[in-house]
Amino acid sequence: MLMNSSDQPATLVYGPNGFRVIRPGHFVTCAMSGVPVPLEELRYWSVDRQEAYASCELATRRALEEL
Repeated sequence: MLMNSSDQPATLVYGPNGFRVIRPGHFVTCAMSGVPVPLEELRYWSVDRQEAYASCELATRRALEEL
C-alpha cells in the first residue's frame, strides 16, 4: 500500500523566525499533548528543544518546566 505525505508527520528544523521542512508531511506532533498540528496552523515551537506545540499555553508550560 502506498502512503502519501499526509499519512506521515513532517520532520522540521525549527529556527527563530520559521521552520524548514526536512521530510514532507502535513502535520507535526505536539511535544506536550501528542496531538497532530497541521503545518498551516503551527505557530509555537522551541528552537532550543526542536519541539512543536499545539498552543501558546502548552509552549509556556513547557518553558516553565526549564525554570
